[in-house]
Amino acid sequence: MTASAAFTWPVRVYWEDTDAGGIVFYANYLKFFERARTEWLRNCGLAQQALREQAGGMFVVTGCELRYLRPARLDDELHITADPAESGRASLVLRQQAFKRLADGGMELLCEGTVRIGWVDAQTLRPGRLPAQVLAALGLQPSATAP
Repeated sequence: MTASAAFTWPVRVYWEDTDAGGIVFYANYLKFFERARTEWLRNCGLAQQALREQAGGMFVVTGCELRYLRPARLDDELHITADPAESGRASLVLRQQAFKRLADGGMELLCEGTVRIGWVDAQTLRPGRLPAQVLAALGLQPSATAP
């Protein structure tokens, strides 16, 4: 893995993100995490449509685990992170967190989790080995023990 800091993407909470109680609906954190992963890939020079066209594959979510700590509410400014934790031959595990910016400039952790994404052939959806150019663009090396 790289020693760099986690990638961070800003998200504002809108009405559509909240439930009847004005709190972010729990499943919407998965959407926020997806946006941050997509922007992390783009930041590394890997646009998802270009990956499909040029490498013939794409990432799919194969598992996730989340832990909710505090609620986010309408108009909150969130910062969503994406930080690679593990890389294998056909998958990556990312640690992701949702922070709320506080009035004093500090950050409060609201939700955290891990998301496993697997590389699949875009036509057959069968798992495949992560292309070397993708790993290189992400600054990653596959670990010997990861699938």
